[in-house]
Amino acid sequence: MSKDSLIKGTLILTVAALVARFIGVFQKIPLVHLLDDTGMGSYGIAFNLYSSLLVVATAGIPSALSKLVAESTALGRQREADRIYRAAVWFSLASGFVMAVLLFALAPWYAESAGDPKAALATQAIAPAMLMFPLIAVMRGYFQGRRRMMPNGVSQVIEQVFRLAAAVGLAYALLHVGDVEAIAGASFGGVVGGAAALAVMVYYMLKLRREDRVAASEAGKGNEDGASAPLMPYRVIYAKLLRLSVPIVLYSVVVTLIYLIDSRLLHPLLSGTFELEQRRELLGILTGRAQSLAGIPIILAIALSQSIVPIISAAYSSGNLEQVRSQTSRVLQISLLSGLPAVLLIAIAARPIDGAIFGYEKTAYGYENAPYIIGLLTMGALFQILMQTSGGVLMGMGKMKALIVSVGIGIAIKLAGTYALAPFIGIYGLIVSTGLCFVAMTAFNLLVLRKEINFHVLGRKWIGLGLTTAVIVGLGIPLELWTHGAVKLFAYSRMNEIVNAVIVAGWTVAAYAIGLVLFRVVTKNDIDKLPKPLQKLIGKGQKLMGRAGA
Repeated sequence: MSKDSLIKGTLILTVAALVARFIGVFQKIPLVHLLDDTGMGSYGIAFNLYSSLLVVATAGIPSALSKLVAESTALGRQREADRIYRAAVWFSLASGFVMAVLLFALAPWYAESAGDPKAALATQAIAPAMLMFPLIAVMRGYFQGRRRMMPNGVSQVIEQVFRLAAAVGLAYALLHVGDVEAIAGASFGGVVGGAAALAVMVYYMLKLRREDRVAASEAGKGNEDGASAPLMPYRVIYAKLLRLSVPIVLYSVVVTLIYLIDSRLLHPLLSGTFELEQRRELLGILTGRAQSLAGIPIILAIALSQSIVPIISAAYSSGNLEQVRSQTSRVLQISLLSGLPAVLLIAIAARPIDGAIFGYEKTAYGYENAPYIIGLLTMGALFQILMQTSGGVLMGMGKMKALIVSVGIGIAIKLAGTYALAPFIGIYGLIVSTGLCFVAMTAFNLLVLRKEINFHVLGRKWIGLGLTTAVIVGLGIPLELWTHGAVKLFAYSRMNEIVNAVIVAGWTVAAYAIGLVLFRVVTKNDIDKLPKPLQKLIGKGQKLMGRAGA
């Protein structure tokens, strides 16, 4: 990759994740029109089981493989890196075959147990995708270890494009056959998307192999690590992959577990306070609205955590602790400065954003509480960002026991906080306990890192960042309250909420950018470290500001 693999890799993965998420959401619009809500329910039963199995089959493998590959290539052992990749490929093929057969064979029983026999054919239709996605995950992990993020980003987007086209096209084509077949056709879109993603990965792999052969030929050392050098046995490779993958899987699913706790405990803990319909509405706001919006600021942190693993692995395995220190400081600073404006924007503008995207709640109680549920959960996402990126550094350093302990601490605090606070402050007890969980995990991760390296994030710039945040919140909240009551340009309420959201969002972004420069949180030296395209964009913005002030 280029001289700055962290920034470039992160940008590629972030853009790809945003585009893929948008396409994934857009896909549901025509499917709802074609299959209606009941058909989407059958589709969802099949897709949710597939997604759960996919996490088990793939989560952890890319990061674990990227760490081992990065370590081997950093030490000049390319043959060993390729052997690790081949071992992972065989594992992915075997596990994918087993998962596909089980998913296909158990589909009728699963659909019956879920109370919807129509989901059986849809579950069987998506089963072949399990043959491909473990292999795709392994290939993505290999490219990640070689610090080449473009194949991963392109394959994500292509997968979603082909999934969308195939799902909608097949559902439309099979509607005249029957609703069960149409649902299965929509489900089979996942198989088409997987095939397209695999084709992209194979193309980039062949291209990389050609580049490696040319580079080795030009260097005159085709066997740079020695043909006679002993290679790692497959059993050792599998043991290492398993040892690394299990903690990474646990760490990767911690947010899912936290949200699962909320879904499981909300009804029993609030049954004495709210009626069933009120509890359903609160849970719908929390899971359907708040969790969706609070997940937006996390996208960059996920990309950062993926990009930093091979960089830290390579530096740590070669004993370059200075690079580990500098990259740790940098990734935490980038995640904080980039995640904070998104958190502030959604938290302050929660009411107009909710109204613009989702519309209004069914009851006055839901309408009054939704903005606070969304805002409070999003505020906790700031610590989720730091938890995610600090966890990525720990993965790169091989601190897998620390990851497991961090997850244990977080889940324990989440459970204790939920039981302690929910009886007194209702659903806000669940949200506050989630925030406390992320705070505790972040603090533990940073404590472990501090024992290894003497990193710093902002130093004295914390004061400037605090002042910037105070100004945005202190003036942003009154602005939102004013726009909510005064800005009524349209008869259609959702259009008014869009205008209000744009006004508050514009204030937040502009005030944040000005505050970072005014309070010297970001200096010219910091800007010079950014990629050239971003430097040019910032330069144009400075010129426009200068002309406006002239």
